[in-house]
Amino acid sequence: MTLEITNDYGSIDISNEVIASVVGSKAVECYGIVGMASKQQVKDGIAEILGQENYSKGIIVKDNNGVINVDMYIIVSYGTKISEVASNLQSTVKYTLEKTLKVKVNSINIFVQGVRVNNGTKH
Repeated sequence: MTLEITNDYGSIDISNEVIASVVGSKAVECYGIVGMASKQQVKDGIAEILGQENYSKGIIVKDNNGVINVDMYIIVSYGTKISEVASNLQSTVKYTLEKTLKVKVNSINIFVQGVRVNNGTKH
């Protein structure tokens, strides 16, 4: 699926993978976020941190008549207040989508797949 934006010069098609990449890049900059996790079931209690080229595996973008819904699967840093981290992430992603792509955002759902201690071990 793609998001289509039409302006005076023509139309622009933006794939969901590109939207996920933009959102994922901004997400990992947020305080308390260790990285993006796969939306697939966590195996053996270990959530793998995705690299930048794989952010679309941890983000689901749904377009409903030009209104975007986003599901994000993240790993947070141990010792942070998860509700504050998630709220900050929602605000950041909403702002990024509205300013960068000029789209309306309906929802940003956060799924915490794991908590990591600073040394990289699962807790």
